Amino acid sequence: MLIAIKRATRAVGWLDGILMLILLLAGMWLASRLHLGVAYQWHWQAAFELLFTRGPQGELPYFFSGLLTTLRIALLGMALALLLGTALGLAAFSRRPWLVLPATLFIQLIRNLPPLVFIFIFYFFIANQLLPASGLSRWLGTLSLPPWQEALLGPPARWENLISGTLCVGMISAAFVAEIVRAGLAAVPKGQWEAAQSLGLSPWVRLRRVILPQAMLLMLPPLTGQLIALVKDTAIVSLISVQELTFVGTEMANSSGLVYEIWLLVAAAYLLICLSLFVLLSRLEAKQGAH
Repeated sequence: MLIAIKRATRAVGWLDGILMLILLLAGMWLASRLHLGVAYQWHWQAAFELLFTRGPQGELPYFFSGLLTTLRIALLGMALALLLGTALGLAAFSRRPWLVLPATLFIQLIRNLPPLVFIFIFYFFIANQLLPASGLSRWLGTLSLPPWQEALLGPPARWENLISGTLCVGMISAAFVAEIVRAGLAAVPKGQWEAAQSLGLSPWVRLRRVILPQAMLLMLPPLTGQLIALVKDTAIVSLISVQELTFVGTEMANSSGLVYEIWLLVAAAYLLICLSLFVLLSRLEAKQGAH
């Protein structure tokens, strides 16, 4: 199995190189045509000045405030998606109907709804009703955090929106992570399950010591794609007024008129985040494959 995976990875690497070369040449050709045929005057100096402009009281520049909010939602959403998705995947794989039925219902419901529709339903019918009723807003208004905690978690006044956005993207990705976990467990050969059982190991030890290490090698590639998709899905929560990168980019582009420059900078920020995550998870995958 490991040899086949390594051969497939090597083949994909060559294909990726060829595809990147084609895309680079196409991008160079498109850039040359745009330079010849488009009379737009770029204002990069004004865009970068706007990018690094602090607030009236010396606050973090608006662009980087949105970027930090995106990172917060992405990291918290990943934690929620992995924890909830793993639990749902194990439940869906089990033989107990009282676990299989609710887990399968959740997975199929989320996976077959457009993310935008789910976010609107969740925010307006659930989060918008439950969070205010819980008194969370009043409690958050009384909090006073040290500067480093506020830099890490954001101002308490915005936590309600942060929680709503995190729950939305986390639950959407959890449904897909659950299916990845279920499929990874199902792909482990039956003989491995029987061998672990013959050793007299408890079900939890069998799963943790024998099955999951093998399943992880199969789950990491699709998990990488799903976690990157989660980062991109954070842009959708701008529609429920969460002040993340896309929301901030929209306001900056509309107020300054630097539409092309601002949106290219927003795209570059997302690209940097996703590529960094891809490199990190690819190294983890290579390390797991080496073992």
